[in-house]
Amino acid sequence: MQYDDNIYTTPIVNKDFKGERLDKFLSSCFPELSRAQIQKAIAAGNLLCDDVTIAENSYKVKEGQSFVLTMPEAVNAEPLPQDIPLDILFEDEDIVVVNKPAGMVVHPAPGAWDNTLVNALLFHCKDLSGIGGVKRPGIVHRIDKETSGILVVAKNDNAHRFLCEQFAEHSIERTYIAFTFGVPSPVNAKIEGNIGRSPYDRKKMAVLQNGGKPAVTHYKVLKNFANMAAMVQCNLETGRTHQIRVHMAKIGNNLIGDKLYVKSKKITGSKISDDIKNTINNFSRQALHAKSLGFIHPKSKEKIFFDSELPDDLNYLITVLEQL
Repeated sequence: MQYDDNIYTTPIVNKDFKGERLDKFLSSCFPELSRAQIQKAIAAGNLLCDDVTIAENSYKVKEGQSFVLTMPEAVNAEPLPQDIPLDILFEDEDIVVVNKPAGMVVHPAPGAWDNTLVNALLFHCKDLSGIGGVKRPGIVHRIDKETSGILVVAKNDNAHRFLCEQFAEHSIERTYIAFTFGVPSPVNAKIEGNIGRSPYDRKKMAVLQNGGKPAVTHYKVLKNFANMAAMVQCNLETGRTHQIRVHMAKIGNNLIGDKLYVKSKKITGSKISDDIKNTINNFSRQALHAKSLGFIHPKSKEKIFFDSELPDDLNYLITVLEQL
Protein backbone atom coordinates (compact mmCIF):
# COMPACT_ATOMS: atom_id res chain seq x y z
CA MET A 1 0.00 0.00 0.00
CA GLN A 2 1.13 3.56 -0.64
CA TYR A 3 0.16 6.91 0.79
CA ASP A 4 1.20 10.45 -0.03
CA ASP A 5 0.02 13.07 2.46
CA ASN A 6 -3.75 12.39 2.64
CA ILE A 7 -3.97 10.24 -0.53
CA TYR A 8 -4.07 6.48 0.01
CA THR A 9 -3.62 4.01 -2.85
CA THR A 10 -4.49 0.35 -2.35
CA PRO A 11 -2.67 -2.62 -3.82
CA ILE A 12 -4.40 -4.36 -6.71
CA VAL A 13 -7.25 -6.57 -5.51
CA ASN A 14 -6.33 -10.25 -5.75
CA LYS A 15 -8.59 -13.28 -5.66
CA ASP A 16 -8.40 -13.48 -1.86
CA PHE A 17 -10.27 -10.18 -1.51
CA LYS A 18 -12.59 -10.53 -4.51
CA GLY A 19 -16.18 -9.81 -3.47
CA GLU A 20 -15.30 -8.20 -0.13
CA ARG A 21 -17.08 -5.06 1.03
CA LEU A 22 -15.26 -1.93 -0.06
CA ASP A 23 -15.00 -0.36 3.42
CA LYS A 24 -13.75 -3.65 4.88
CA PHE A 25 -11.12 -4.02 2.15
CA LEU A 26 -9.89 -0.46 2.69
CA SER A 27 -9.73 -1.04 6.46
CA SER A 28 -7.44 -4.03 5.89
CA CYS A 29 -5.23 -1.92 3.60
CA PHE A 30 -5.01 1.08 5.92
CA PRO A 31 -5.20 -0.04 9.58
CA GLU A 32 -4.17 3.44 10.74
CA LEU A 33 -7.59 4.71 9.59
CA SER A 34 -10.72 3.75 11.48
CA ARG A 35 -13.53 2.12 9.54
CA ALA A 36 -15.78 5.05 10.45
CA GLN A 37 -13.28 7.48 8.91
CA ILE A 38 -13.15 5.40 5.74
CA GLN A 39 -16.94 5.11 5.50
CA LYS A 40 -17.33 8.86 5.92
CA ALA A 41 -14.74 9.56 3.21
CA ILE A 42 -16.41 7.12 0.80
CA ALA A 43 -19.85 8.63 1.43
CA ALA A 44 -18.38 12.10 0.76
CA GLY A 45 -17.22 10.98 -2.70
CA ASN A 46 -13.52 10.82 -1.88
CA LEU A 47 -12.84 7.38 -3.39
CA LEU A 48 -11.85 6.73 -7.01
CA CYS A 49 -11.45 3.56 -9.04
CA ASP A 50 -10.09 4.18 -12.54
CA ASP A 51 -11.06 7.85 -12.11
CA VAL A 52 -14.66 6.85 -11.32
CA THR A 53 -16.12 7.88 -7.97
CA ILE A 54 -17.53 5.05 -5.86
CA ALA A 55 -19.66 6.27 -2.97
CA GLU A 56 -21.15 3.02 -1.64
CA ASN A 57 -19.50 1.41 1.37
CA SER A 58 -21.14 -1.92 0.53
CA TYR A 59 -19.68 -2.01 -2.99
CA LYS A 60 -18.07 -5.41 -3.68
CA VAL A 61 -14.49 -5.10 -4.87
CA LYS A 62 -13.42 -6.91 -8.03
CA GLU A 63 -10.19 -8.69 -8.85
CA GLY A 64 -7.71 -6.42 -10.61
CA GLN A 65 -9.12 -3.16 -9.24
CA SER A 66 -7.15 -0.54 -7.34
CA PHE A 67 -8.59 2.32 -5.33
CA VAL A 68 -7.43 5.82 -4.46
CA LEU A 69 -8.82 7.24 -1.21
CA THR A 70 -8.42 10.91 -0.37
CA MET A 71 -8.85 11.70 3.31
CA PRO A 72 -9.99 15.22 4.28
CA GLU A 73 -7.29 17.40 5.75
CA ALA A 74 -7.07 17.00 9.51
CA VAL A 75 -8.81 19.86 11.27
CA ASN A 76 -7.52 21.59 14.34
CA ALA A 77 -8.35 19.68 17.48
CA GLU A 78 -11.40 20.99 19.28
CA PRO A 79 -10.20 20.08 22.79
CA LEU A 80 -8.56 23.02 24.52
CA PRO A 81 -4.99 22.79 25.76
CA GLN A 82 -4.91 22.45 29.53
CA ASP A 83 -1.92 22.80 31.83
CA ILE A 84 -2.14 19.34 33.41
CA PRO A 85 1.04 17.70 34.77
CA LEU A 86 2.36 14.82 32.69
CA ASP A 87 4.78 12.05 33.65
CA ILE A 88 6.82 11.97 30.43
CA LEU A 89 9.22 9.04 30.08
CA PHE A 90 10.58 10.02 26.66
CA GLU A 91 10.05 12.68 24.01
CA ASP A 92 11.58 13.68 20.69
CA GLU A 93 10.28 15.32 17.51
CA ASP A 94 8.25 12.23 16.54
CA ILE A 95 6.80 10.67 19.68
CA VAL A 96 6.09 11.23 23.33
CA VAL A 97 5.87 8.33 25.80
CA VAL A 98 3.67 9.04 28.81
CA ASN A 99 3.02 7.24 32.09
CA LYS A 100 -0.73 7.86 32.52
CA PRO A 101 -2.18 7.97 36.02
CA ALA A 102 -5.31 6.03 36.93
CA GLY A 103 -8.42 8.19 36.66
CA MET A 104 -7.34 10.11 33.54
CA VAL A 105 -9.33 9.57 30.35
CA VAL A 106 -7.16 9.32 27.24
CA HIS A 107 -9.27 11.44 24.87
CA PRO A 108 -12.45 13.53 25.09
CA ALA A 109 -15.68 11.53 25.06
CA PRO A 110 -19.19 11.87 26.48
CA GLY A 111 -18.89 12.50 30.20
CA ALA A 112 -15.24 13.58 29.95
CA TRP A 113 -14.80 16.47 27.54
CA ASP A 114 -11.81 18.00 29.32
CA ASN A 115 -8.97 17.17 31.74
CA THR A 116 -8.02 14.30 29.44
CA LEU A 117 -4.59 13.18 28.30
CA VAL A 118 -5.27 14.88 24.96
CA ASN A 119 -5.94 18.21 26.69
CA ALA A 120 -2.65 17.87 28.56
CA LEU A 121 -0.74 16.86 25.43
CA LEU A 122 -2.10 19.79 23.42
CA PHE A 123 -0.73 22.17 26.06
CA HIS A 124 2.61 20.40 26.28
CA CYS A 125 3.27 19.52 22.62
CA LYS A 126 1.34 22.23 20.74
CA ASP A 127 1.20 19.99 17.63
CA LEU A 128 0.11 16.36 17.37
CA SER A 129 -0.67 13.99 14.51
CA GLY A 130 -4.00 14.82 12.87
CA ILE A 131 -4.76 11.24 11.85
CA GLY A 132 -6.50 10.56 15.14
CA GLY A 133 -9.20 13.07 14.20
CA VAL A 134 -10.65 16.04 16.00
CA LYS A 135 -11.08 14.35 19.37
CA ARG A 136 -8.05 12.06 19.26
CA PRO A 137 -5.04 13.92 17.85
CA GLY A 138 -1.88 11.86 18.16
CA ILE A 139 -3.59 8.94 19.91
CA VAL A 140 -2.30 5.66 18.51
CA HIS A 141 -3.69 3.34 21.21
CA ARG A 142 -5.61 3.65 24.44
CA ILE A 143 -5.81 2.25 27.93
CA ASP A 144 -8.90 2.50 30.11
CA LYS A 145 -9.53 5.49 32.35
CA GLU A 146 -8.89 3.51 35.54
CA THR A 147 -5.86 1.67 34.15
CA SER A 148 -2.50 3.29 34.84
CA GLY A 149 0.63 3.01 32.75
CA ILE A 150 2.48 3.62 29.52
CA LEU A 151 1.19 5.00 26.22
CA VAL A 152 3.03 6.22 23.13
CA VAL A 153 1.62 9.27 21.30
CA ALA A 154 2.46 10.37 17.75
CA LYS A 155 3.55 13.97 17.18
CA ASN A 156 3.28 13.81 13.37
CA ASP A 157 1.37 11.80 10.78
CA ASN A 158 4.33 9.73 9.56
CA ALA A 159 5.04 8.57 13.12
CA HIS A 160 1.33 7.83 13.59
CA ARG A 161 1.17 5.64 10.48
CA PHE A 162 4.37 3.79 11.37
CA LEU A 163 3.22 3.02 14.91
CA CYS A 164 -0.26 1.97 13.74
CA GLU A 165 1.31 -0.53 11.36
CA GLN A 166 3.18 -2.11 14.27
CA PHE A 167 0.00 -2.35 16.34
CA ALA A 168 -1.82 -3.87 13.35
CA GLU A 169 0.97 -6.43 12.91
CA HIS A 170 0.91 -7.22 16.66
CA SER A 171 4.65 -6.55 16.85
CA ILE A 172 4.37 -4.10 19.75
CA GLU A 173 5.57 -5.58 23.06
CA ARG A 174 3.07 -4.81 25.83
CA THR A 175 3.29 -6.07 29.40
CA TYR A 176 0.64 -5.41 32.05
CA ILE A 177 0.50 -6.23 35.74
CA ALA A 178 -2.91 -7.32 37.02
CA PHE A 179 -4.20 -8.33 40.44
CA THR A 180 -6.88 -10.99 40.44
CA PHE A 181 -9.30 -12.65 42.79
CA GLY A 182 -8.14 -16.24 43.08
CA VAL A 183 -5.03 -17.71 41.46
CA PRO A 184 -5.20 -18.57 37.74
CA SER A 185 -4.62 -22.24 36.95
CA PRO A 186 -2.38 -23.21 35.32
CA VAL A 187 -0.02 -20.51 36.55
CA ASN A 188 1.45 -19.92 33.09
CA ALA A 189 -0.82 -20.15 30.06
CA LYS A 190 -2.43 -18.52 27.04
CA ILE A 191 -6.03 -17.32 26.84
CA GLU A 192 -7.71 -17.19 23.44
CA GLY A 193 -11.21 -16.12 22.48
CA ASN A 194 -12.75 -13.62 20.10
CA ILE A 195 -13.78 -10.41 21.84
CA GLY A 196 -16.68 -8.21 20.78
CA ARG A 197 -19.53 -6.17 22.19
CA SER A 198 -21.65 -8.16 24.65
CA PRO A 199 -25.09 -8.96 23.19
CA TYR A 200 -26.56 -8.60 26.68
CA ASP A 201 -24.91 -5.39 27.89
CA ARG A 202 -23.65 -2.81 25.38
CA LYS A 203 -21.32 -1.29 27.98
CA LYS A 204 -19.39 -4.55 28.23
CA MET A 205 -17.16 -6.57 25.95
CA ALA A 206 -17.37 -10.36 25.96
CA VAL A 207 -15.77 -13.51 24.60
CA LEU A 208 -18.03 -14.49 21.69
CA GLN A 209 -18.62 -17.83 20.03
CA ASN A 210 -19.53 -16.06 16.80
CA GLY A 211 -18.18 -12.72 15.58
CA GLY A 212 -15.84 -10.43 17.42
CA LYS A 213 -12.11 -10.13 16.76
CA PRO A 214 -9.39 -12.63 17.64
CA ALA A 215 -7.75 -11.92 20.99
CA VAL A 216 -4.78 -13.62 22.64
CA THR A 217 -3.42 -12.95 26.14
CA HIS A 218 -0.38 -14.69 27.61
CA TYR A 219 -0.24 -14.66 31.41
CA LYS A 220 2.10 -15.75 34.21
CA VAL A 221 1.42 -15.71 37.95
CA LEU A 222 4.12 -13.66 39.69
CA LYS A 223 2.83 -13.87 43.27
CA ASN A 224 0.31 -16.09 45.02
CA PHE A 225 -1.36 -14.46 48.02
CA ALA A 226 -2.55 -17.35 50.22
CA ASN A 227 -4.39 -18.89 47.23
CA MET A 228 -6.93 -16.06 47.56
CA ALA A 229 -5.47 -13.56 45.11
CA ALA A 230 -2.60 -13.22 42.66
CA MET A 231 -0.28 -10.75 40.99
CA VAL A 232 -0.27 -11.68 37.31
CA GLN A 233 1.89 -10.59 34.37
CA CYS A 234 -0.11 -10.31 31.15
CA ASN A 235 1.43 -9.93 27.70
CA LEU A 236 -0.84 -8.92 24.87
CA GLU A 237 -0.54 -10.57 21.49
CA THR A 238 -3.54 -8.51 20.35
CA GLY A 239 -5.05 -5.34 21.77
CA ARG A 240 -8.83 -5.53 22.02
CA THR A 241 -10.98 -3.27 24.18
CA HIS A 242 -10.91 -4.48 27.80
CA GLN A 243 -8.95 -7.56 26.65
CA ILE A 244 -7.21 -8.45 29.91
CA ARG A 245 -10.29 -7.73 32.01
CA VAL A 246 -12.48 -9.89 29.78
CA HIS A 247 -10.01 -12.75 29.40
CA MET A 248 -9.20 -12.99 33.11
CA ALA A 249 -12.91 -12.92 33.97
CA LYS A 250 -13.43 -15.70 31.41
CA ILE A 251 -11.13 -18.05 33.34
CA GLY A 252 -12.77 -17.10 36.64
CA ASN A 253 -10.16 -14.65 37.91
CA ASN A 254 -11.69 -11.21 37.50
CA LEU A 255 -9.55 -8.22 38.40
CA ILE A 256 -9.65 -6.77 41.90
CA GLY A 257 -11.52 -3.47 41.81
CA ASP A 258 -13.16 -4.08 38.42
CA LYS A 259 -16.71 -2.80 38.78
CA LEU A 260 -17.79 -3.70 35.24
CA TYR A 261 -16.68 -7.33 35.03
CA VAL A 262 -16.93 -8.07 38.73
CA LYS A 263 -18.41 -11.43 39.71
CA SER A 264 -19.28 -12.93 43.07
CA LYS A 265 -15.65 -13.48 44.09
CA LYS A 266 -14.60 -11.63 47.22
CA ILE A 267 -12.00 -12.09 49.93
CA THR A 268 -13.74 -13.78 52.85
CA GLY A 269 -12.78 -15.64 56.01
CA SER A 270 -13.21 -15.13 59.72
CA LYS A 271 -9.43 -15.07 60.31
CA ILE A 272 -8.96 -12.07 58.00
CA SER A 273 -9.56 -8.63 59.50
CA ASP A 274 -12.42 -6.53 58.18
CA ASP A 275 -9.95 -3.78 57.27
CA ILE A 276 -8.01 -6.10 54.97
CA LYS A 277 -11.15 -7.52 53.38
CA ASN A 278 -12.65 -4.07 52.84
CA THR A 279 -9.44 -2.68 51.32
CA ILE A 280 -9.26 -5.51 48.79
CA ASN A 281 -12.95 -6.01 48.07
CA ASN A 282 -13.60 -2.29 47.71
CA PHE A 283 -10.43 -1.30 45.88
CA SER A 284 -11.12 1.97 44.09
CA ARG A 285 -10.26 0.91 40.52
CA GLN A 286 -9.45 -2.12 38.43
CA ALA A 287 -6.03 -3.25 39.61
CA LEU A 288 -4.30 -3.08 36.24
CA HIS A 289 -1.12 -1.30 35.17
CA ALA A 290 0.43 -1.03 31.68
CA LYS A 291 3.97 -1.62 32.88
CA SER A 292 6.10 -1.74 29.73
CA LEU A 293 6.01 -0.98 26.03
CA GLY A 294 8.48 -1.87 23.29
CA PHE A 295 8.37 -0.86 19.62
CA ILE A 296 10.41 0.25 16.61
CA HIS A 297 11.06 4.00 16.56
CA PRO A 298 9.39 5.57 13.48
CA LYS A 299 12.49 7.48 12.41
CA SER A 300 15.57 5.67 13.74
CA LYS A 301 14.00 2.25 13.06
CA GLU A 302 15.67 1.02 16.25
CA LYS A 303 13.88 -1.01 18.92
CA ILE A 304 13.16 1.04 22.04
CA PHE A 305 11.68 -0.13 25.32
CA PHE A 306 10.06 1.66 28.25
CA ASP A 307 9.18 0.45 31.72
CA SER A 308 7.28 2.07 34.58
CA GLU A 309 7.06 1.37 38.29
CA LEU A 310 3.80 0.31 39.89
CA PRO A 311 1.91 3.33 41.25
CA ASP A 312 1.48 3.91 44.96
CA ASP A 313 -2.05 2.51 45.18
CA LEU A 314 -1.02 -0.84 43.68
CA ASN A 315 2.06 -1.05 45.89
CA TYR A 316 -0.22 -0.46 48.87
CA LEU A 317 -2.54 -3.19 47.58
CA ILE A 318 0.43 -5.59 47.55
CA THR A 319 1.22 -4.83 51.22
CA VAL A 320 -2.40 -5.56 52.11
CA LEU A 321 -2.54 -8.77 50.06
CA GLU A 322 0.64 -9.99 51.75
CA GLN A 323 -1.28 -10.00 55.03
CA LEU A 324 -3.74 -12.61 53.83
